[in-house]
Amino acid sequence: MAPSSEYAPPRPIAPGDVVAAFSPHLGEWTAAQITRLDPGWRTADVLDLDWSGPEPHSVDDLGDVEPLAQAHRSYEWVLPRSRKIIGNLPVLRDEPSWTRSHGWDIGTALATRRRRERGDNGPFEPWRVRYSADEFAALPDTVRTDVTVLEITDIVSLDCGRVVQLFPRLDELMLTGDLGDLTSAHRLNELRSLRRIYVSDLFGMSKEDRLLPRHVPELEILCLDGIPTEYAAAMRAAWRPEIPHGVLVDITRGRKPEWVAENRDNPLRDWDGREHISDARYKKSVALYKATRRAVLDALAGAADRDRLEHLGREYGEAFNQLDGRVPFIETEEREELFDALAHIVGDAEDLVWARDALFEGVEAVRNW
Repeated sequence: MAPSSEYAPPRPIAPGDVVAAFSPHLGEWTAAQITRLDPGWRTADVLDLDWSGPEPHSVDDLGDVEPLAQAHRSYEWVLPRSRKIIGNLPVLRDEPSWTRSHGWDIGTALATRRRRERGDNGPFEPWRVRYSADEFAALPDTVRTDVTVLEITDIVSLDCGRVVQLFPRLDELMLTGDLGDLTSAHRLNELRSLRRIYVSDLFGMSKEDRLLPRHVPELEILCLDGIPTEYAAAMRAAWRPEIPHGVLVDITRGRKPEWVAENRDNPLRDWDGREHISDARYKKSVALYKATRRAVLDALAGAADRDRLEHLGREYGEAFNQLDGRVPFIETEEREELFDALAHIVGDAEDLVWARDALFEGVEAVRNW
C-alpha cells in the first residue's frame, strides 16, 4: 500500500535515490544520495557525493561513487524542482544525520574542499551582495547583471521596482525589516530567474502584489514570515498547487493592519505565533513587560537610585521565572529578547547606561531562565 500523501514527500523520493543538481560553486553538475526519510519531521537525510562533471542522465554517468566526508545533512523533504533523480543505489551511509540544513545545497561542501586544496582565497560567492536598506538607497543607478543573490536588511521602506531595475537576474532574494514597508512588490514578478525568496517582517503588500507561477516559473523556495494577512493568503493560494512540483512553501504569521499598529512599540511582538509559545503565555509576557516599563519610567522620572532599579529588575526576573514554570519556553533566543526589552525601556529614557546595568544586575540575581 502506498503511504498516505500526508506522510510522504510531495515529490516522490526514497532512500537510495541519487539526486543531481547544477552547482554554481563548482561551475558544473554534482550529485548526492538520499539516505533516510523521517516522516515525523518531514525531512530527508542527504549525503553529498565526491563527484562533479557534465550533466548526468543516470547513475552510470557517475562512475564509482564515493561519499564526501562531513557532507551528510538533513533537509526539508520537498525536493526542489531544479534537482533531478537519476537513479537509485544501495545506501552508502545508513546512520541518521544530526546536521539540519535548508535548500538542498548540494555541491557547496565539495567546492569548499577543492578551493582549500588549491589554495584559492578569492571570493567564494562573487555573485552575492548584502546591503542595509540605507546602503541600497545610496547605490548608483548601475545595473548589476553579475549579481544573482541579493540580501537587503533593516528595511523601513523599499521600492521593489528599484530592486528589479538594478538586479534583473536575481535567482535568490532576501528582504528583512522591522515592520517596514515594501512598495511595488508586484514588480518582483519581473524576476523570471527567481528561485528563492525570503521576506520577513515587512508590510504594505496586498493580494495584487502576489508572485504568480506563470511569471516566476523557476521558484522553488517561498519563505514568508510576518507579512500582511491578505498577501499571505494570496501567496498560499497561488503556490500550494506547485508544492508537488518541487516548491517549498513556508508562510507564517500573517498580520492584520490592526496588529501592526498595536505592536510597533512592543519589543516582544515576535513571540506572537512563535511555535513553542502559547497565546496565553505571549499575552502574559507582554503584560509583564508593560508593567515593568511603566514602573521603570516612573522611577526614572523621580529620584530613582540604583537600588530601586535593581529591585525592579529582580521583580522582572522573578515574574518570568514563574511564567516559565514547569514547562519552560524561555530558550536562548527568548532570554536575549527579554534583556533587549529591558534595554528598550531604558533607551526610551535617554539611554541611561547606569539604569540599564542596574536592571540587568537585578535580573541576573534571580533568573532561572
